[in-house]
Amino acid sequence: MLRPPAPLLTPGGRPEAERPLIRLELPPSFVPTLGCDAVGVPARHGLGLLARLPRSGCVYADADWWWWIVPTGSDEELTWPLPAHYAPGARVPGDSPQLIGRPEDGSPYTPPIPLYLNACQLTGVAPRWAAAAAPG
Repeated sequence: MLRPPAPLLTPGGRPEAERPLIRLELPPSFVPTLGCDAVGVPARHGLGLLARLPRSGCVYADADWWWWIVPTGSDEELTWPLPAHYAPGARVPGDSPQLIGRPEDGSPYTPPIPLYLNACQLTGVAPRWAAAAAPG
């Protein structure tokens, strides 16, 4: 069973729960056919993670966090490494993150598996996959 996400903290150690949740809005030219969730990392990891990805979808940032749009359900059977945070519905705490990167191909999504593996590598955490169901 996967553990619930740890509480999000600002770089100053303040719980993010004190900040209102806002929904990251996609530009009108991007249609989220697979739903919309987001994966965030503290801003200090943002450029490093972006540089490692073979492709990025829509990327948002504020002073504390960078967020990548991923298809809904990209947290199934994955344990995202701390300090990364998974945000269902692309509802994130923050001070109005701004769109800082957009793909040219029309898909708003960053592929979740390369994002997950690179987040693990960047944070020094071994990837953890949920146990596969035994064949019936």
